[in-house]
Formats: sequence, structure tokens, C-alpha cells
Amino acid sequence: MANMKYLYFLSIILFTLTYNTTQAQTTDIPQSRIFFHDKIDKLQKRIFLLDNKEDTLFTPYVDNDGLNAIANHAATVSIDSFQTAIEKNNNWDGNVKIKFLRGFGDALQLYAAAFTDKRIKGAQLQGMVNSYAQAAELESEGLPITPAIDRSSLEVGGLLIDNFAFKDNQGIADCKQLLIGKECQKYPTQALEILNRHPEYKKADSIIIDFAHRNPDVLYDYASSTSRISNTIRNNKDLLVRVISQMANPSKKNGRQYFPFLDNLYKGKITFEEIDKTLDDPTKVSYYRLLVKTEIEYAERVLKERDTPMGMNALGTRLKAIAIDPFVNSINGLHESPDAIRFKDLTPLNPEELYYLAVLSEDELYTSSYLKGVYPQIFQKGGKGFGGEQILTNVYFDHFKKWIKMAANYNKLEDFLNTMKPENADELMRHFVRDLDKGKGKDSLEDAVDVAGSFASIKNDKIRNLVLEEVQANLKHAQVTNNKKATAIYDILNILFLSMDPKNNIDVSKALGIEPVYYMPIKNLENTKNVVNIQQYFYGDKDGQAGYSNFISSFSSMGWKVENKPKWSVVYSTKGATTVKIYSNKPLDEQQGLDDDAQKELNGYLAENDIEPTIVIHRGHSYYLSSTIKQLVPSAKVVMLGSCGGFQSLSQVLSIAPEAHIISSRQTGTGLVNLSLISGMLNTLRDGKNLNWVEMWKGFSKKLNGNAEFADYVPPYNNLGAVFLMAYQKLQENEEKNNAIAD
Repeated sequence: MANMKYLYFLSIILFTLTYNTTQAQTTDIPQSRIFFHDKIDKLQKRIFLLDNKEDTLFTPYVDNDGLNAIANHAATVSIDSFQTAIEKNNNWDGNVKIKFLRGFGDALQLYAAAFTDKRIKGAQLQGMVNSYAQAAELESEGLPITPAIDRSSLEVGGLLIDNFAFKDNQGIADCKQLLIGKECQKYPTQALEILNRHPEYKKADSIIIDFAHRNPDVLYDYASSTSRISNTIRNNKDLLVRVISQMANPSKKNGRQYFPFLDNLYKGKITFEEIDKTLDDPTKVSYYRLLVKTEIEYAERVLKERDTPMGMNALGTRLKAIAIDPFVNSINGLHESPDAIRFKDLTPLNPEELYYLAVLSEDELYTSSYLKGVYPQIFQKGGKGFGGEQILTNVYFDHFKKWIKMAANYNKLEDFLNTMKPENADELMRHFVRDLDKGKGKDSLEDAVDVAGSFASIKNDKIRNLVLEEVQANLKHAQVTNNKKATAIYDILNILFLSMDPKNNIDVSKALGIEPVYYMPIKNLENTKNVVNIQQYFYGDKDGQAGYSNFISSFSSMGWKVENKPKWSVVYSTKGATTVKIYSNKPLDEQQGLDDDAQKELNGYLAENDIEPTIVIHRGHSYYLSSTIKQLVPSAKVVMLGSCGGFQSLSQVLSIAPEAHIISSRQTGTGLVNLSLISGMLNTLRDGKNLNWVEMWKGFSKKLNGNAEFADYVPPYNNLGAVFLMAYQKLQENEEKNNAIAD
């Protein structure tokens, strides 16, 4: 840094000396060129002001003395030196000198404009002066200026290419070709759009080939379009480009349907004709079967060869789409039909095809579709002796963490592990816990959240201890290797898992620095008038209508008042320390969409009157849950998912209400349990008390003793996936604050 500061101050001293020398020399310059020197001097002063400082320096960087020294040297010494060099060049006559002075002024003017528009950086001024000087020398000798443009940056080359001084240079055409290549190199993801603007580019084929291997799906879009570059793509001789072009051929009904097989098409392992045969099957079974077969082939390559086939993302996306429609949509839609009718569409599918149906449809699959259909049929169709080892080995452990997470959430994990040899089950769970820091992108924490969320559902002490030991081993390794992300993940998991044992006496909120998870303070639920506002979502099927009727009659019998509106009602307390109001839409006929209208009208009323619900309760089946979540408000502090398998939707709730305490069920939600929980919460709030989840859950357990469905309900403090996300987010916020203070 000391050397940089020395260079910085040296440039200022050199500028002073050079500036004085230049001023002394202006008397020797013919009048015909004084005008151009004056213009350059004015532009030089304009450049001094580009850093928003009233001085004769150009220091545009806030905390970088080295770059400031380069920028200032260019704006002072280099500009003046080049002016002097022009005048001292005895090989150039007056007209040549005027041409280069005029061109230099134009270049400086373009630089100032580009810097103002943030299209070029301060230190690049030095490169521009150097490149202009080299180009001027080449131009004066009648040579192409191509070497000067070749060594310059894209931004500098762009300023010089149309310069007055070089407009007739024999190398201009080649220079333009160079700049197109530089632009493609700097912005590789935009290369096709750049080529589309420049169809004259001679090396387009090599750019297209490279692009095909990096972004084949985008190349497909251009190949199937009517853009100028589309013909160039279709005429390319490269095998991969030709395969993609063939997909994009208008004769293909839907070229995207071939994309999942791109790697195999490219390597000649499958033909378009073979794929076409599967597309002719109206049931989509043949196409789905081919997708699964290809997914398994690719999974094997990833596992054994550490190879990433082209089009894997497209394969996953397409496989999920076909799994959902028609298969999952069909069995979900027939939820009220006998199992023989409901699951008929699953009949042709083998265990591996059913496996992918499950792991790729986590958010769409109804609880009953998983428990009564997909999960049991995997093992029924596998035959005698078919267990966990077989299904996971057959798919090369593809999506195995998602499979374990789903089995845990539906209380099927122990059942699944019991189909395996004990030593294999143990090793599987160890791998479930490993490499949780390897995720990337927006879902980088997905595996960690899945592990956290699954732990509470593990009832077997041996498996619990094994998972905890593996977490602690990974935490130790992360600390030794100074892996900050892994340390954060495994440290949070370790605290959460240890807290599940009361003997450890761990206060999760205090240990992780997050909002309380064992209780919800009533002050967080009340508005400024000490009112707790609650919203319930009912749906217009028979169960919804019965649930609404039971709710109204139950609270009426306890002395709560009911105020009816045509499409909704409000139930409110008339005694107690706190006023509690429950707004519920009426479960009007779902066939006519009237329940949806009722919800919209109630939402409108609440919004117009600035009523923000702090507790939201879903009172419908699991297939209605997505509708409730879409209407969820960020003000919600407590969310009760009273439907089957509501536990599956925690992440969706938290994306809207990040600090919400969530009550959910891993399996079957029932009206009896829901009403008991709701009554307990509301009576507690009416009495002006905090929602102490631990104490309340003890009370619920006594009241509902022996109720099998209640055992599957999860209190907020056991929603470890949700708590993990809160803790990790808090940790990141604290790190950002500490870094800001350090800066």
C-alpha cells in the first residue's frame, strides 16, 4: 500500500512538471494546431471533474490508491506527453499532426461520456491513451491498426474503432471483427444475441459450438426462432449443434420434449424415431418410462464417473412435469374414490417409476396419495425381499435425501429403514447428514432444512443418536478445515438436536439468538387496541361445511359472540383480559366457486379496515392448502395447518411469514384435534396469557390421550426445519453487521 501511495503522489509531481513544460512549449506550436491543443486541454479539465472534485487531479476510486495513481497519471502525464510527442515527431507533417490531435480530442470526449454513463472505468483511460498512440503510429506508417485494437479492452477498442483519425484505415473491418469476438468473450451468456446483432461475424460457428455445450437450451430457442442467427445455427456442421437444430425443426411437434435426451441423442444412444414412438402413447406411460430410464442412466454416470450429462436440468424439469400430469393429478383428483379406481393409473408403473413420482412431486402429492398409493405400491410391486437397498441402488441414490425427508415427514422413515439391513440403514442415514454445505443457488440450504425437519419425526433412539453423532462429527471436521458455511450449518443442527432432549436443558432461542420458539408472547399478537385478530380459511366441501358448523356451535356454547355477514362471520370474546376476534369465511358451495368468493370478500374487508391477522388457520383438506398459503399475510405470527400432511408445506409458509410459529400434522389432520387446539389457543389468549407451547402441548396430550391422529401433530418448537432457517438467517444478518462495522 505504501508503494501505491508513493506512485500516487509521484504522479501528481510529474503532472506538475509536465504541465509546466507543456505550457512553456505552446509558444512553439503553429497557430493552426493551437485550436486542437486547446480543445484537448479543455477535455483534460473536464476529465478532472469526472471524480466530482474541484481540483486538477483525476482520482475516481474511493479506496484504491493504486488505481487512482494509474487514472491520474493517464489524465495528466500521459495526455500531455502524447500532445508533446505529436509536436516533436519530425516524420509527421502538419496535416498528419492535426489529424491525430483532432482524433485524440474526439477519443477523450467519448471517454468522458462513457465514464459518465458508467460504460468505462477510470484506470482504463491509460489503456485508451496507449492504444490511441499505438494506432496513430501504425496509421502513419500505412499499416492496419489491428494490433492496437487487439491489445486493448473491449471498451477502449469501442471508443477508437470509429475515430476520425482511423476512418480510412485498411484494418478497420478486421478490428470490428475483433471487437465482436471480445464482446462475446466478455459476455458469454449473451453471445447469441451479440451474434444476432452482427451476422457479419466470421467466427460465428466457433462461438455457436462453444455456446451449444454451455447453454444448449438457449441455443434451441434461437434455432427455433426467426432471428437472423437462426440460419447460421442450422447451417453449423458441429454434431451437437445439428442435433439441437433438428429438435428445433418446425416439423417436430414439440422440440422441447426431446431435450431431456440431448446427451444420448448426441452420443447416438437413442434416435429421434425411438423417442417419437413414446410420444404417440396417449397415456404418457411410455414417455414417462423413457424419462425415468434416462434419469437413472444419467444418475449412474454422475455417481460412478462424476460426469454431468448435457440436459440434466431439462430432464429433471420434464420428468417432474409428466409425473404431476397426468399421474399425480389423477390420483389426487380421485381422492374420494375407492383405492382400486383412484390408483388405477399407477398400475403400469414399476417401483423406480413410482419412486420418481414421489420425490419429484413433494409439494403436489396429497398425503393420502403417498400413504395409500405411491409408497406401499413401490414395495408391493418390488416383490418378496424388495426393500430400501434395492430401490435406492436401482436409482443410484438419485434424490435419496428427498426420499428420506418425505418418509420422515409422513412417519414412514422407520418403516422404510426396517426394509434394509441394519448396517445399510445406518450408513444411509450417515450419508443423509453429510455434505449439507454443498448446495448452491437459492435452494442451497434445502438438504440441511430436510435433515433438521426429519429429526423430530425419528422415534427410534438408535437412529436419533446415529444422526446426532454424524452431525457432531461433521461439525468437528468443518471447524478443523475452517469451513464457515459447514460450521454454521452443523452447529445449528447440533444445538437443535441436543435441545430435543429435556435433560440437556438447552434454551434454543437463547443459544441461537432468535425469537422465542417455545412460546409466542401475546404482545406480538395484539394490535394497538389490545385485540388479537385471527383469520380462518374454510372450504365448501362437505367436510368444510361440517367443520365450520362445529366451530360456530362450539364457541357459541362457550359464551363467545357470533356476528354473521352474508359470506363471512366474526366470533369474538366478551369477557377476559384480551379481546380475541376470529374472522372466518363461510364454506359456501365449492362447485360454484362461492367459497373462493367468500374468502376474497373477507380479505377485502380486512384490508380496507387495516385489520392484520396475526394468527391464520387453515381448515380444509391438504388439496386446498395451496390456496390458503397463496392468501397468507406476512403479519401472521402463528399459522395452523389443520390439513393432512401440512408439515410438508413449512418452507412455503416461511417464505411469506419468516418468523411464524407453525402447527402442522405429519399425517392425518382431523376436525376433533383441530378444534381442541384452536379452543386451547383462543381461551389462553382471551385470558391475556402467552402461548406457552410446551405447557399447552402437555395439556393437549392429556385431553387427547390415546388419539392416534394427535400424535402426528407437530408443535412449533419441534418444527426444526423452520427453526433452522430462522437461526441461519439470523447468523447471516449478524455477520453482515459485523462486516459493516469492520469496514
